[in-house]
Amino acid sequence: MAHYSQDGETASIMALAPVIPVLTVQSVEDGLKQAKALVAGGLYAIEVTLRTPSALLAIAAIARHVPDAVVGAGTIVSPEQIDEAVAAGARFLVSPGATHELAKAAAQSPVPFLPGCATVTEAMALRALGFRALKLFPAEAVGGARLLASFAAPLPDLRFCPTGGIDLGKAPDYLKLPNVACVGGSWMLPKDALARGDYAVVEALSREAAGLARGKG
Repeated sequence: MAHYSQDGETASIMALAPVIPVLTVQSVEDGLKQAKALVAGGLYAIEVTLRTPSALLAIAAIARHVPDAVVGAGTIVSPEQIDEAVAAGARFLVSPGATHELAKAAAQSPVPFLPGCATVTEAMALRALGFRALKLFPAEAVGGARLLASFAAPLPDLRFCPTGGIDLGKAPDYLKLPNVACVGGSWMLPKDALARGDYAVVEALSREAAGLARGKG
C-alpha cells in the first residue's frame, strides 16, 4: 500500500504564513494580480482552486512570474488532476475530501498533498496512509474550532489547515489550537474589490492576515 512520505515539505508550506488564501481566478491576468497582492501582503502559499477554466493556466503564470509565491492547486477531486496540476507548476495540492482512490493517488503525489477530511474516521483513514497534515473542510459547517480541539487528544500527531467559512474574526480561535498549523480562507479577496480591480485592498487585508498570531502547536 502507498504510504505518504512528504509531511516535512507539507509542514514547511503550512508554516509560511498563518493563512493560505484560496483563489478563484477568472483569467490568467486576474490570477497574477491576486497573487502579487497576496505576496506583497505577506501570504506566500497560495491555493488556486480548479473551479474555473483559467485555473491551470493561472497556476502556470503565477509559478513563472511571481517568484515569491508558492502556488498550489485546490479542489483536487480526481487522481487525473494531480498530474495536470503538477504539470502546470503547482507546488502543493489540496483536496476537499478524499475518496479511497484519491487518497491512494495522493499518497504517491510528487508534490506535498493536503487531503481534506470532515470527521475523525476520515482523519484516521488518511493517517493510516501516512498523512499527518490534513485539511478540515468545510470547517465551520462540521464543528469548527471545537471539533478540532476534540481531535487533539486522540490524534495528537495530526496537524490541520481548517478551511470553509473562516474569516478574520474566526481565524484566531483556530490558530490558538495546538493542532492547527494554519487556516485557509478567501476573506482577503473580497469580490467587490476584485470586481473594481482594487488590489491594494487585497494587499492590506493580506498584511492583516499575515500578522495573525499562531499557537505553539
